[in-house]
This record gives sequence, structure tokens and C-alpha cells, in this order.
Amino acid sequence: MSESVTAERYNPFTGLRIVEGVPDATPASAALGLEPPRFCEHCGRRMIVQVSPDGWWAKCSRHGVSDSAAHELR
Repeated sequence: MSESVTAERYNPFTGLRIVEGVPDATPASAALGLEPPRFCEHCGRRMIVQVSPDGWWAKCSRHGVSDSAAHELR
């Protein structure tokens, strides 16, 4: 019995679960890359975010730290 498990994903700007077929509610400024994520993409928890002149970092209590340098590579 093989069941495919898909990981839930969350909008990093609203914290809402991403559901296929439901319109995305990402703010325009975030979609343009002008804001750092505020919620964890893996669990939807609010993150600690630090913004500096040369970038940002965000820390989830469960999934660790991500930063602007890692997001530029995507």
C-alpha cells in the first residue's frame, strides 16, 4: 500500500496554506520581491525577521534560518 505524501506549503507573506485552485493572496509588494517573508513556508508559523541595508534573515522556531542570499538563487 503506497500512499504519496505531499508536504503542505504555506504562503510566506500571509501564513495561509497554499491550496491548488484557490487564488493566492500575496500582497503586490511582496510579489515584486520588496518584502521579506513573515511566515514559514513549511509550517505557516510567524517568523522572527531582521531587515538590514544589505538583505534580511528570517528564523522559524521549527525550521531554522533563511536569508535573502538563499532566496536570490531561486
